Amino acid sequence: MLTALLLSERNIGTRIIDQHSRTAGHSYACALHPHSLELLDRAGLAYDIIQNSHRIETIGFFRGKDRLAQIKLSDLPSKFPFLAVLEQSSLEDMLEQKLRRFGNIKVNWNHRLAGFEMKEDGVLANVERLAHTGRGYSVPEFEWGVEKEILEETRFVVGADGQNSRCRHCLNIPYHCTGAPERYAVFQTHIEGEVGHEVKIVIDKGVASVMWPLGDGDCRWSFQMMEIEPFGDFPEKDRERVTIVEPPSPEDSLTQSQRFIALRAPWFQEKILSVDWSKDIQFEHRIAAKFGQGRCWLAGDAAHQTSPVGMQSMNIGLKEATDLADRLRRILRENASTDLLQAYDGERRREWMRMLGLSDALKSDGRAAPWLTAQVNTILRCLPSSGDDLAFLLKRLGLGFA
Repeated sequence: MLTALLLSERNIGTRIIDQHSRTAGHSYACALHPHSLELLDRAGLAYDIIQNSHRIETIGFFRGKDRLAQIKLSDLPSKFPFLAVLEQSSLEDMLEQKLRRFGNIKVNWNHRLAGFEMKEDGVLANVERLAHTGRGYSVPEFEWGVEKEILEETRFVVGADGQNSRCRHCLNIPYHCTGAPERYAVFQTHIEGEVGHEVKIVIDKGVASVMWPLGDGDCRWSFQMMEIEPFGDFPEKDRERVTIVEPPSPEDSLTQSQRFIALRAPWFQEKILSVDWSKDIQFEHRIAAKFGQGRCWLAGDAAHQTSPVGMQSMNIGLKEATDLADRLRRILRENASTDLLQAYDGERRREWMRMLGLSDALKSDGRAAPWLTAQVNTILRCLPSSGDDLAFLLKRLGLGFA
């Protein structure tokens, strides 16, 4: 949606299709980095986002009962030197409303890409419109089916369609696993008292857990599990906005969250009043072999996946969406060469090779504490930042890329 909005501001026509029926109900990314806020400011959204989010001003690092380090985000040389925490569904809703107000562009929900044919001057895409169909007689069962097939001609396709990307699949681009999978138990809780303005990261022996304050007494815990079980495809974001009520038991979500907190974060003493929802989810470190080809290019989770602790995949995805919009504008409005898109592939892959620890090594500059030098790979995936901001925060910890 961000790519479409930025292109629409330059009077470049776009059409957005999404196979789901609505924006996400609850999801696993909820914090916008300072650089992301700068990008969204270009789209005229930063003010509304900040007004409807919870501000994070510091990052605290813990191990057991010990507070090991702190970083003040106000030190960042940024227009927005803080993190803005909100539900991803709220961000998607704001983007959708802005599209409608600015360019009368709507998201075509319940539409999915079936395939496409690449041509010299464009793409012929096969789009399926989905609808509920009923089966049975006395008690009908409903399932999604194809209501209509639509052929669309377009100059370019941007695939921002998530971890199970149909665009990536149609391009036959391999999706390489670059590290061991990580499984997390996620709990969204409501506590008695204030949640504060600090994201708290717990690191011990390569295992990371995090508490994100959401405001109004709500906070989200993500606890990395030690054991890994086989998972299938990455699950889609939940689209239903409901609260699950469980009867009290030794294995209910409230009891499980309290057990995790006592073990991983004994410094947390606030009373948990309720758990709004919980879920086990597995993340893998992955990167696409290339970020597109010809006239179809990937952005966001369609091209990469990493740990949820630092909220990096979503935020860098916003940078990629902006970058693609700028390059496509130059091609379509200034007759620039499509070589700009090949350059996009190289630049974006280099950044992710570094973020995933596959290229430049992260080392101490001589000032880092011993506990930190032993956890450099874990730290890299935990810091909620990228690019110059990441280098700045790492320097505050006495770390840097070799």
